[in-house]
Amino acid sequence: MESIDPARGLFCNRTLNLRGIRAIGYDMDYTLVHYHMREWEQRAYSFIKEGLLAKGWPVEDLAFDPDLVIRGLVLDTEHGNVVKANRFGYVKRAFHGTEPLNFDRQREVYQRTLVDLGEDRWHFLNTLFSISSACMYMQLVDLLDANKLGSSMGYADLFEEVQQTLDEAHMEGRLKEKIVNNPGRFVNLDPEMPLTLLDQKRAGKKVLLITNSEWDYARPMLEYAFNDFLPEGMTWRDLFDLSIVGARKPDFFSVRMPAFRVESEDGLLREHKNGPLEEGHVYVGANAPLVEESLGLRGEEILYVGDHLFVDVNVSKKVLRWRTALVVRELETEIEEFQAFAEKQDQLSGLMEKKEQLEAEFSAKRLQRQRLKKDYGGPNGPDAKTLEEEMQTLRTRLTALDERIAPLAKESSRLVNENWGPLMRTGKDKSLFARQVERYADVYTGRVSNFLHHTPFTYLRSHRGSLPHDEAAEREPKYSSLTSGYEWDETTAKERG
Repeated sequence: MESIDPARGLFCNRTLNLRGIRAIGYDMDYTLVHYHMREWEQRAYSFIKEGLLAKGWPVEDLAFDPDLVIRGLVLDTEHGNVVKANRFGYVKRAFHGTEPLNFDRQREVYQRTLVDLGEDRWHFLNTLFSISSACMYMQLVDLLDANKLGSSMGYADLFEEVQQTLDEAHMEGRLKEKIVNNPGRFVNLDPEMPLTLLDQKRAGKKVLLITNSEWDYARPMLEYAFNDFLPEGMTWRDLFDLSIVGARKPDFFSVRMPAFRVESEDGLLREHKNGPLEEGHVYVGANAPLVEESLGLRGEEILYVGDHLFVDVNVSKKVLRWRTALVVRELETEIEEFQAFAEKQDQLSGLMEKKEQLEAEFSAKRLQRQRLKKDYGGPNGPDAKTLEEEMQTLRTRLTALDERIAPLAKESSRLVNENWGPLMRTGKDKSLFARQVERYADVYTGRVSNFLHHTPFTYLRSHRGSLPHDEAAEREPKYSSLTSGYEWDETTAKERG
């Protein structure tokens, strides 16, 4: 059997037996159709800029910087900051406008604050479509701080203006018109995608399209992305047992919205009044309960695949208990960069383990010194002067070790993105984004066509969950209780001479 590139894997949070899945629903944008993010967001940014210029805002000198932000960050509209939090909501890195906050300032602002996505001040960058507006927001914070936007404006007002301006461009259809007119510039074709869905369909699963994109955009995008890679005489319409556009997610999953059947290529609609949705047709609107009734399926028999943490996998799981898969397009690059860094990571891990050992010995000697000075605990070990000399030696070794660790740790923290590091991690911990993925997505992967390498019959098993104390059963003890002093293992003893 041919080996699978690790970056093209399916990563399982909760065991998923694809043999038990009878229908698979797909979002379209950044799920079935992948975009060149920089091209798309550059165009979106230009429409935001044009809209703000038309309102008289001094933004003519601003330029799109695609590396300024990444998905998974959180806008703090109370302070005009962008932050990266760990899985517990603690802020680990922050920018004010386009400038990073130094450690002291970050601690001052956030030492008593946890990121709570339920609060209005926090705005989570859920998808790659957030990059352009977040970039503009950060740049406008700089202008506001420089008193170039008027005294009545606040950081929250900036956010509302940016979102409203982008929404206006979407409503006018100008942005998507540019994409449709030149799909080769904006779409990243994946020839394996149609075969993936064809495998699933031929294996007896119902294949569904459920997208918020409207018919006049979804049709040409799917034609471009699918038709040339399907068997002769077959089009994207033949792949899907049911196609639903203009779905209005997340309401699609919880509100009984009406359904309208698309009657012609130009989008003529007829209301669907009674009975199940008919397979082989395209509908506008509709709702998830109606889909379940039409297919005779419920809950865990349906897998939904999308790229939006809230709209796609959170709501479908919470409301309907559908199984969920999240497409994280950046994942492949992240895995590849970690693979390239693996040798240095081994060095860093070894140095950190040695540092922990030295710190443990230093702490043990410090405790011995305390007992001698305060005269409790009984005589144990060398005198205070000898302890001071040994502690100074350890300080020197730790300083030297830190000088070796620092450049490796810095390089590790800047993998994938110079400003924010990797999407799924914050230092050694999981990022807030990773925690959301872990919580709501049964499976996550870099692209839908990764299912092709696992077949429609695969049994995806989650790994044994790790806990901090797991290593205690796996590692040999290297030092005894700190109360009796540090004890080196044989290797360390040789190093000390």
